[in-house]
Amino acid sequence: MPLPQLRALQNARLQEQVAYVYGRVPFYQQKFDALGVHPSTFRGLEDLPKLGFTKKTDFRDNYPFGLFAVPQTEVARLHCSSGTTGKATVVGYTAHDLDIFAEVVARSLAAAGCRPGMKMQNAYGYGLFTGGLGIHYGAEKLGMTVIPVSGGGTDRQLQLLQDFQPEVLCATPSYAQVLAEEIRRRGISHDALNLQYAVLGAEPWTEAIREQVESGLRVRASNIYGLSEIMGPGVSQEAVDERGTGSYLWEDHFYPEVVDKDTGEPVAEGELGVLVLTTLTKKAMPILRYWTNDITNIYYDHSVSRTHVKMGPIRGRSDDMLIIRGVNFFHTQVEDILQGLAHVSPYYQVVASRRGAMDEVEVRVELAEELMRELGLATVTADAIRQHDCLQTLQGTFAKKIKDNIGLSMKVTLLGFGELPRSEGGKLNRVQDLRKLK
Repeated sequence: MPLPQLRALQNARLQEQVAYVYGRVPFYQQKFDALGVHPSTFRGLEDLPKLGFTKKTDFRDNYPFGLFAVPQTEVARLHCSSGTTGKATVVGYTAHDLDIFAEVVARSLAAAGCRPGMKMQNAYGYGLFTGGLGIHYGAEKLGMTVIPVSGGGTDRQLQLLQDFQPEVLCATPSYAQVLAEEIRRRGISHDALNLQYAVLGAEPWTEAIREQVESGLRVRASNIYGLSEIMGPGVSQEAVDERGTGSYLWEDHFYPEVVDKDTGEPVAEGELGVLVLTTLTKKAMPILRYWTNDITNIYYDHSVSRTHVKMGPIRGRSDDMLIIRGVNFFHTQVEDILQGLAHVSPYYQVVASRRGAMDEVEVRVELAEELMRELGLATVTADAIRQHDCLQTLQGTFAKKIKDNIGLSMKVTLLGFGELPRSEGGKLNRVQDLRKLK
């Protein structure tokens, strides 16, 4: 769709949505009255910043159904977010919303290389999490055959990959890593598999993980992005032939902004900030200017295939950003450094702690299984590190790269292969901030 036509569509849908929520959702009516905003004078996109932000706390304050715009008799499905603190974030869908949900997921899967008639093994969790069912119905809408395995159960996943011969795997990137590792460990021939594509999402990931998954599964891996508060998976998608250049954000349904995390003011195109999303077509629970906490940027790539805006990879969450001795960093920066380091596995963990008034960071990283075997190590101890110059060199090299690239001194702890947690199909937490426990 030409951009002027897309803007006109967005403008009309936004004006309609503002009037819709003002008349149906007391939270927004009170909010707009306090801000001096009324649908009769709202001019669309140019007035969008006047609406303020909707934040996670607003969901908790209106738990469970206070943000709904339709009677419960019109709600076709309920989901909850996978939040770890406080009350769950409840989201609802009308039948119309579920059609849109399936449409944007089908659109995403098509961009990822999927085609009607292909088989897709869905290793996202089913249930209250939006991932499993969201991907499921989108794949069916595209005309694919869905294998609804859900998350975890690695033995069964591998058996079905061999028996059912799916062309597509959908999973979290950390679980795709686990499957790739197990295929190698068990000596499963890639000739026994039919995988061509992997559609990965639900957690931030980097080019290092893409490289491992693509080589380990012999696929082309692309990123799918979404969040329960807005819809679920299918808000944006990386095109399989444009990997590494950003994900198309389906802005005919979800209007994006990127704002400064401290001031809330818009940033220039391409600059990093907090992603803010507005639903333009959702009816059960429309959300205006939702502060996602995800740090990214948006920009127009002038692609020949699509006119939608692109968003960069999620660098982290603004509330998960670690501030250590005045330096801001995300754990994905450690992951980027690992990509260029030999003799280590792709698994790591960042641990922040405080000694007295001083913040400290430890990076725990596993040795590669091949190096463990070569050195004859069953585990990694301080004595083993002292006895092997290569381990001391590896430890020092990694610490120096962290210091040079991030600007912080961090303790590097070498662990044996397999000692760090693996994904069981859900999201993998790579950061422990022990300072929050004190």
